[in-house]
Amino acid sequence: MTQSELTPGIVSGRLPEDRLESNFSDLHPAYDEHEAAVAADRCYFCYDAPCVTACPTEIDIPLFIRQISTGMDEAAAKTIFEQNILGGMCARVCPTENLCEQACVREAAEGKPVEIGRLQRHATDSLMERNVHPFTRGAPTGKRIAVVGAGPAGLACAHRLAMKGHDVVLFDSRSKAGGLNEFGIASYKTPNDFAQAEVDWLLQIGGIEVELGKRLGEGLSIEDLTDQYDAVFLGIGLAGVNALRAPGEDKEEVRDAVNFIAELRQTSDLSMLPIGRHVVVVGGGMTAVDAAVQSKLLGAEEVTMVYRRGRDRMAASVFEQDLAASKGVRIITHAQPVAVHGNGSVREVEFEYTKDGPNGLEPTGETFRLAADQLFKAIGQRLEGAPAGMMLSDGKITVTGAGRTSVEKVWAGGDCAAGGDDLTVTAVAEGRDAAEDIHAQLMG
Repeated sequence: MTQSELTPGIVSGRLPEDRLESNFSDLHPAYDEHEAAVAADRCYFCYDAPCVTACPTEIDIPLFIRQISTGMDEAAAKTIFEQNILGGMCARVCPTENLCEQACVREAAEGKPVEIGRLQRHATDSLMERNVHPFTRGAPTGKRIAVVGAGPAGLACAHRLAMKGHDVVLFDSRSKAGGLNEFGIASYKTPNDFAQAEVDWLLQIGGIEVELGKRLGEGLSIEDLTDQYDAVFLGIGLAGVNALRAPGEDKEEVRDAVNFIAELRQTSDLSMLPIGRHVVVVGGGMTAVDAAVQSKLLGAEEVTMVYRRGRDRMAASVFEQDLAASKGVRIITHAQPVAVHGNGSVREVEFEYTKDGPNGLEPTGETFRLAADQLFKAIGQRLEGAPAGMMLSDGKITVTGAGRTSVEKVWAGGDCAAGGDDLTVTAVAEGRDAAEDIHAQLMG
C-alpha cells in the first residue's frame, strides 16, 4: 500500500513554490543602517540596566546599543560575542519579549521596548557577514577536553575552552553540528542556512576538532572519555519525547513534532514535503507553535493546537501564541488527548476537557473529537542515555555550581542539566560558565 493510499489527506506541493518561499522568508527582516540608528536612539543607556539582569548571558546591552548609535557596529558585535558567542542565533530565536525587552524601561513607561533582539542581530550580522572572527586562541595549555553534544551549550563551551588555549574534541550524534539550532527551530526564524554558517564562523577560533555520528552509549562512554581527556562536558540535550499515554498513539502519522521540524529544516525543497489537510498538534510550548505554524505555512487547511491547561500556563510566549493565531492556527486550551482513532493511520483525535481543581488538573468527563491526517506530539522531551551512576534530578543530570556533575571530571549544561530554562540563551550561558570552571579547575 502506498503512502497516499494509507493517508490520502497527506500530500506534497499544497502551495506553489513562490508562496512557500514567501511563507518561509525571514520572520524579522534585518535592520538597515538608518533603521538601526533610529532604534538605538530610543535606548536610555540606563546605569545598572534591568535588561542586562534579564539576559541569561548578561550582555552589556546599553553599551552595545550605544556603540551602534555611534556607528561602531563591529565593536557592538564584540561586546555581544564576549558574553554570548551564539549572539547571532539568540538574536533570532530568543523570546526577548519575556527577557530583556520585557525588562526595558521603555516597555514599562510606554508599552513599547527598545527592539534589543533586532539591534543585536544588526550588530552580530555586520561582523559575521565580513567573515571576521573577533577572538584568538590563548597560549596552548596541553590540556584536552571532550565536549559531547554540538548544540548551543556544547558549542559555547568548546569555543570558550579553545579561547583559553585548550584542545577540544566536539562529538555529536547527528550528521551536522548545531543541535536544536540546526534541527529544532522553525525555518522562518533562521533562513538561509544561518545555523551552519554560525557553526562554521565559531570554529574559526581553531583548536576544535568535530567528530559527528558519535553518541554517548554507542561508541562513547564516560569511563573512556574521563580516561582519555582532562575533562568532559555533556551538552547532550533531551533526545526522548514524552508519550501521549492515550490508546492508539502507535498509529501511522502520529509523530514527534521535533522530528517533523528537523525533517522540514533539512529538506532542500519545501514543495516536496508532505503535509496533511487536517493537522493536530498537542502541546503548548515553542516546539508546538513551530510545528503548528509551519504546518499551516506548508498549506495544511486546518491546524489546531491543543493544550491541557490555560494560555497563561503555556511555555510559548504570548508573542508566539499570537503568531500562531495570526497564521490561522486554532488554539484550544484545557483539553487533553484520551484516544487516537483510525484504521491503521490516525483519522481523529479524541480529547477530554480539563479544569484546575484543588488537587491539580482534573478531567471533566466532557469529550470532543478533531479530524486529523497528522498528529504531532510536542509534550516535552526527556533525557535518554544518561551515563550509569550519574546523579539525576527530575529526570535530568544533577549539577552544582557551574555545571559540575556527581562524576569527577565531568560537567554538564543545556537542556540535559537540571535547573535551567529550555532556552538557547540559557544553554549558551551554562556552556560558557562550565568552560570557565573547567579552565579554573585544570589550571589550579
